[in-house]
Amino acid sequence: MATTDLIQDLLDFIALSDASAADDAAFNALALRLFTHQVRHNPAYARFCQSRGRTPATVRRWQDIPAVPVNGFKQLTLSYTPIESCERVFMTSGTTGGDEHKGRHYHPDLRVYDASMRRHFADCAGPLPIHMAILFPDETALPNSSLAHYLQICRDDFGLSGSRHYWDLEGMDQAGLLQFLRGARAEQQPVALLGASYSFVHLMDALADIDENFRLPAGSWLLDTGGFKGRSREIPMEQFYAQLSEVFGVAREHCINMYGMTELSTQFYDRGNAVVPSVKRGPHWMRTRAIDPLTGASVPDGERGILVHTDLANYNSVLSILTEDVGIVGPDGFQLLGRAEGAQAKGCSLAVESFVQAARP
Repeated sequence: MATTDLIQDLLDFIALSDASAADDAAFNALALRLFTHQVRHNPAYARFCQSRGRTPATVRRWQDIPAVPVNGFKQLTLSYTPIESCERVFMTSGTTGGDEHKGRHYHPDLRVYDASMRRHFADCAGPLPIHMAILFPDETALPNSSLAHYLQICRDDFGLSGSRHYWDLEGMDQAGLLQFLRGARAEQQPVALLGASYSFVHLMDALADIDENFRLPAGSWLLDTGGFKGRSREIPMEQFYAQLSEVFGVAREHCINMYGMTELSTQFYDRGNAVVPSVKRGPHWMRTRAIDPLTGASVPDGERGILVHTDLANYNSVLSILTEDVGIVGPDGFQLLGRAEGAQAKGCSLAVESFVQAARP
């Protein structure tokens, strides 16, 4: 199977609008084809799979495709395309240890990533198009940030004329944002604010010192992502969304959270945060299950476990990613409960050690 055929089949699958054509059988068939391709062309991943006794000759279900611990991207190169031939590398956003300790996700080109982003964003955000204020630097400033690229697509493809970034490497353009918010209020046209969760904290703190109403027009919505990561004060999720709703006058049902990872090529969204933790949903080219990290066995729906995401858009790296996030999987998606602690965290660490030992020559 030529790589070009593989990519086209994947793009066609992402573009499907008929749910019956994207059922579990179709997902499984494409997942197994991608798995076979990755094992054949990625020696490190092949060694890991062989150590687990999971090869294309033995794996029949997508659930049995070996999941690579997310920190494995920091330890080994997971790309079947030579990295010097890749158009873009996205790097994790760790703030310590320098670039050599960051995870890297290589993309030969961005067709699949961009198609995945556009399709699912269009299904979950709205209304679109809309005037946007982006609370994050652009990808010229952060060329190795998957979030910078994601938000630039938001602006370029779904933002009305005049949408722009109000954040750079120096921080917030407070004067520009005040002008944007006041303009929205004066014109009574809906707008969207999109950015890192910590950026919203800094913006709300700045607005708290101004005796003015910044409630947005009807039809406006907000999208945050990424948490706080030590870049702002920590706020419990219930308080965070209550404050967003109060400051900007946007119902919590329209305060959307995007859950994504550098190591994935697709994002998850909820339907607002009237209730937290909200239910995150993926598109038809993704599946999520929860496991016991000590045994690797899936736990029943409704029980806590470590989340494993299988993303067909991860065609150049590995399909299945073992996160360090605790969650509960249900029929409509999953609830994200926080980071692994205690025995679960130990299980994740052991999984990383086991992966590195098995994958290295």
